[in-house]
Amino acid sequence: MDNWRKRIFEIIQRAEGDSRISRIYDIVMMVLIVASIIPLMFLTYHPAFRIIELVTVIVFIIDYLLRWITADYKLGRGALSFLIYPFTFMAIIDLLSIIPVFTVMSNSFKLLRLTRLFRIARLLKFIRYTDKLDILVDVLKREKKVLVSVLVIAAFYVFITALIMFNVEPQVNPDTGQATFASFFDALYWATVTLTTVGYGDVCPVTSIGRFVSMLSSLFGVAIIALPSGVITASYLDELRNKQEEKEKGEAAQN
Repeated sequence: MDNWRKRIFEIIQRAEGDSRISRIYDIVMMVLIVASIIPLMFLTYHPAFRIIELVTVIVFIIDYLLRWITADYKLGRGALSFLIYPFTFMAIIDLLSIIPVFTVMSNSFKLLRLTRLFRIARLLKFIRYTDKLDILVDVLKREKKVLVSVLVIAAFYVFITALIMFNVEPQVNPDTGQATFASFFDALYWATVTLTTVGYGDVCPVTSIGRFVSMLSSLFGVAIIALPSGVITASYLDELRNKQEEKEKGEAAQN
C-alpha cells in the first residue's frame, strides 16, 4: 500500500528531472485550471460552461483527495500529517476551488452563488506547478520585514494625508455645490490613489493648499511605492541567480 501511495505522491508533485508522467500531470492540471476560469470571462451563460465546471471540479476533488492521502510524504509528520494537511495554505486554496460545484449541481444553493468568486482562487493553484511563483513567494518571505515596514509607512502616510485634506478642503465645492470629500472614506480613497500615482481624477482638491498637499502626496508616493519594487526586484534576481547556480552544480555533479 505504501508503495502505490508513494508512487502517487511522486506523480502529483511538481515534475522534476525526467519524470514524464508527473510532467504530463502538471500540464493537464494547468490546462484545467485555465479552462475552469473561462466562464468568468463571459456575462452570458452557455451550457458548455456547466460541463467544464463539472469536469474540472471532479478532477480537482480527486487531486485534493490524492494529496490528502499522501500528506505524510509531503509534510513528514507521520499520521499527524493527515490532520494538518487540510489547514495548509494550498489545501485551503484547493478546497475553495471545489466549493463552487454546489451552485452547478443545484440551483437551490442560492446562498452559495457568491462562491463563484472562489473560482478566481484556482489561479493560485499555479503556485504548485511553476517554480517561478515559488521563487517570488520565497522572496516575499525573505523580505517580509522590509515590506511590512514599507506597508506601515504607506498606511500611516495615507491616513495623515487624508486627514489633512479632509480638513483643509471646503465643505462645499463652489463649482459643483457639493462637498469635495463627502466623508473621511472619500479622503482615504483619494489619498490612496494619489499615493500610488494612479490619480483617477474623480475626486480632487479645489483649494490652493489642497492642491499643494496633493503635489507633496504625489511626490512622496513615488518614493514610497518605489521602495518595495526595488527590494522585490533585487531579491528576485538574486534568487534566480542562486537557483541557476544550484542547477549548474547539480548538472556538473551528475556529469
